[in-house]
Order: sequence, then C-alpha cells, then structure tokens
Amino acid sequence: MTDKELDDVDKAILYALQEDARNMSSGDIAERTGTSDSTVRKRIQRLESDSVVKGYSAHVDYQKSGYPLRMLLYCTATIPERGDHIPEILEIDGVVSVQELVTGEQNLLVTAVGESDNDITSVAQELLDMGLTVADEVLVRTHETTPFGKFNGENSS
Repeated sequence: MTDKELDDVDKAILYALQEDARNMSSGDIAERTGTSDSTVRKRIQRLESDSVVKGYSAHVDYQKSGYPLRMLLYCTATIPERGDHIPEILEIDGVVSVQELVTGEQNLLVTAVGESDNDITSVAQELLDMGLTVADEVLVRTHETTPFGKFNGENSS
C-alpha cells in the first residue's frame, strides 16, 4: 500500500490512532470521519493486514519508570549487513529501538535506556562485540512524539 492508495478516511483513522489508540473507539473515529463504526473497523483491519499499522504500544516515560538514561548510539555496519543486525541488536538488554539509516557513514541508530552509565556501556560493548563500530553516543533529555500532520484532514493537501 502506498500513500496514494490511502484516502482521507484512512488518513483520518491513522491520525486518530496516533493520537490515542487505546482510548479512541471506532465510534469516535466514525464520528470524525462521517462514516459508520463498521466501516472504521474494516478499514483498521485492512490497514493492519497491509502492515500500514504495524502494532500498538505504550509510550513509556523511562525516566519516571526508573531508567533515567536514554542514549542514542550511532553505529556503522557494512552496508550489505546493516539490516541483518537489527534483530540481534533488539535482543540486547536495554535496547528499545533500532533505525536503519541510508545516508551517512553511520547507518544504524540504536536507542538504549538504563539506570546508570554501566547499563549503556554494556550495550555499547555488545554492539562492538557484533563487529559494529560505535561512532557517536548522544544522551537524550526528552523524547516526545506527535501524530503525522499529513494524516489530519485539515493539513492534507
């Protein structure tokens, strides 16, 4: 499925789910989109089966949950192997996300959380043990997200 295949109803559903998937009922979304509850449920099922919606998760404040350090580790892997490392990296205790980057020398961005410097150091060591180069480390103070504006009917063009 490409962006061109998403109509305004699909985009409104995606926007609503990004706002608050847990508390947004199909009836609430139907009211916003001027469609029926069953239409919204069918659209959500299609978006899920087409892997446009890949899952639902909680937005955790790691600092408040006892893990005050959030570190971005910019890594370099060989280009043919960078994507192959992702499942193994996600298995490292403390790693919460991995992004494959396609420009620049650093081609993997690993996000790790921990209680202390030792937690982050052990993550970095495991990355090094995999044969990756850890090129840079950045300590993050805050991390916030927002729904993608192009899914909101008022901002779509």
